[in-house]
Amino acid sequence: MKIDADAIRQLAELLEETGLTEIEVAEGEQMLRVNKGGMMSQGSGAPAHHVPNAHAMMPSDPTIPQAATMAPPSVVAANHPGAVTSPMVGTAYMSSEPNGAAFVSKGSTVKEGDTLLIIEAMKVMNPIKAPKSGTVIQILVENGQPVEFGEVLLVVE
Repeated sequence: MKIDADAIRQLAELLEETGLTEIEVAEGEQMLRVNKGGMMSQGSGAPAHHVPNAHAMMPSDPTIPQAATMAPPSVVAANHPGAVTSPMVGTAYMSSEPNGAAFVSKGSTVKEGDTLLIIEAMKVMNPIKAPKSGTVIQILVENGQPVEFGEVLLVVE
């Protein structure tokens, strides 16, 4: 993969402008992820990128090109205790009607039992409810996206 330093700089600037901590773009088979990491090495208090041979703990620095992980975000989110998974195969809808306001967005505060999204399966609209109260920290599906049984839809923390 040819590294496009200008694209990385543009993505890093976009992170700063929007206040996001991570952005990922994909084109065909190639994917580029830039994030602002804050991981510290264990014990020393120094950032992990100053620790020799700390490749596994290295935080993402938006100014340094890094290889994108090939694992989709849902694989990482699957281990999160607040992961909300699809109970069926169907199509995810983020609102109750086309062009309507989404039930939730990243950063939304939800209460246990609130509708997070709808999955249509065999012409039946199935509301997916919040299993606990908290904040939506990650949404892994888009409106109209097909979903599989057990797929992580979003994360509530």
